[in-house]
Amino acid sequence: MTEDRAHKLLFWGCFIALVATSFGFITRMFLMEEFKVLFNLDDTQVGRLRGAGLWPFGVSIVLISLLIDKVGYKNAMWFSMICYGGYALMAWLAHMQVSAEGLEGQALEDARHGGYLKLFWGSILLGLANGTVEAYINPVVATIFSREKTKWLNILHAGWPAGLVIAGVLVIGMGDMPWITKILLILIPAVIALFMLATAKFPVSERVASGTSYREMLSELGIIGAFVAFALISFELGNTFGWSPAVRWIVAGVAVVAYAAYARHLGRIFMLFLIVIMIPLAITELGVDSWIGDLMTPAMKEIGLAGGWVLVYTSAIMMVLRFFAGPLVHRLSPLGLLAICAFLAAVGLVALSSATGALLILGAATLYGIGKTFFWPTMLGLVSEQCPKGGALTLNALGGIGMLSVGIIGAPLIGMFQNKDQVKMLEEDAPALVEKVTVEDEWMGVPYTGVSPDKVKALDDASAAKVKDIEQASKQHALRTVALFPTFMLVCYIILIFYFRSKGGYKPVHLEQEGEEPAPA
Repeated sequence: MTEDRAHKLLFWGCFIALVATSFGFITRMFLMEEFKVLFNLDDTQVGRLRGAGLWPFGVSIVLISLLIDKVGYKNAMWFSMICYGGYALMAWLAHMQVSAEGLEGQALEDARHGGYLKLFWGSILLGLANGTVEAYINPVVATIFSREKTKWLNILHAGWPAGLVIAGVLVIGMGDMPWITKILLILIPAVIALFMLATAKFPVSERVASGTSYREMLSELGIIGAFVAFALISFELGNTFGWSPAVRWIVAGVAVVAYAAYARHLGRIFMLFLIVIMIPLAITELGVDSWIGDLMTPAMKEIGLAGGWVLVYTSAIMMVLRFFAGPLVHRLSPLGLLAICAFLAAVGLVALSSATGALLILGAATLYGIGKTFFWPTMLGLVSEQCPKGGALTLNALGGIGMLSVGIIGAPLIGMFQNKDQVKMLEEDAPALVEKVTVEDEWMGVPYTGVSPDKVKALDDASAAKVKDIEQASKQHALRTVALFPTFMLVCYIILIFYFRSKGGYKPVHLEQEGEEPAPA
């Protein structure tokens, strides 16, 4: 087999592995409303369950990237496949527990709690699998296509929306089939990827081949970048395991001190600026994707379609356009493309927040879909082209920090936006029902008032219908608030565009392999 053919086979195996990650994402997202009723969850608790499938991505992608050059890409691949199997098993056990016959009263509540915990921990395994997949596929593709990183990373990441479209259509088409059947769809691309990659030959990373030291790699991210990553990791682990604030800071502090003792560098300002951008970017794309089917359900019902079709449609746009990223990057530069996308995403989210009727929803979703298309892979291409000495670490830490932000901040925050609007509208339109249906809780130390599904069920039919109407009317409003994130990103991209113009224009930085003659300018 020629080297080019081996590279293409390896690339498409990585592509299918990424398809598996989006299968896991969208099947869970489409089922959240069913989980909400099945396990008696409020919107913020639903956000935590959503986040459980997201934040472990950030944990695994950052930690594995520190070790992957030693552990090896293939071993990382095997670990991801084991985690996918564990997720499928935990989901099956949760299904068996809550579907047992004769459950009522305390037995029902116990089954709900036990099933929820199994699904929660299974979702964490899914997040670990997805993060591990990203940890090896990104540096593999950046290495085998080292002269066209942004182009091929965009094509690679067409696998994400491709999975969203395929699994989304399958889930919607499966209708009222048991939810566990939809969850187990993830095994299809996972098994295909396993067969393609099990015998593939993975390359030595670009960083290692160039002779760049491990310390140089750590210095690219630097102490400040490591602090952001480890603080986010420690905070979410603390939420999961019930650590006190002091323990969380101690764990983060020990990790950062160890990193600092070896790296001895604060980090590149450029890399730190990209981290600042990546947090709202991840919330704009994945945070909204995790909620948009639910948020758009009321408006979509008016035209006779499921809310999930909005996500399928915007994902189809992403899938097609990412295959044509090469010419766009060549014409606009990565930063020009990102700036245009940020503008379109902001306008699209504002339009979606009030869109009604098929044409307006289609138009707004098209703007948002085009806007979010190139965010993630072009940011990865940007950091890989400008910080190649950072190898797998800078490439994946950026994505990991983004995913941690979605799981820890984004998904629960959008849930809180909904809770706030629901309670506000209840106070205005049905004040007598507020105390009857609300519960007090807290998130990140911030108290909030949520609406309990069980309390709503206890109301008379007319009152329950009133609360449901208010709940549906408040859902889209959250998208207008989220539009502030891409607006901030647009400002940041404009700053970077002017910075590179002052340096003579945007140019990728290339690493030469040891013993290799430098490429002509």
